[in-house]
Amino acid sequence: MTAPTPAPTPIEPTQLPATIRAYLAAHAAREADAAIRTFTAAAVVVDENRTFRGTGEILDFLRNAGAQFTYTTELVGARRIDEDRWVAVNRIEGDFPGGVAELDYRFRLDGDLIAELTIAPA
Repeated sequence: MTAPTPAPTPIEPTQLPATIRAYLAAHAAREADAAIRTFTAAAVVVDENRTFRGTGEILDFLRNAGAQFTYTTELVGARRIDEDRWVAVNRIEGDFPGGVAELDYRFRLDGDLIAELTIAPA
């Protein structure tokens, strides 16, 4: 029997771990080479039902995701699930279909690096 998932605790975005804040800043600035340094070698990213495994695939994702659009990203909320799992809520505004979206960036850390990231509608 698995233990129940603890209820998320709302936190200030500044309370997110430094690794997550570094990833979010690099990703928002479209600095893929800086963003990839926040991941473990065997990390997994899931976005729009596509899975990217390992730093090679994740780097390609970081360089190309949303490249056809112009948009801004604003960190509007955060939650702590447990010691290793955190959620950052980003508001994205731009010239993509719909123009505005709030997305949960669900992180699982392994030490000081990101082991898993799932991006999904908030």
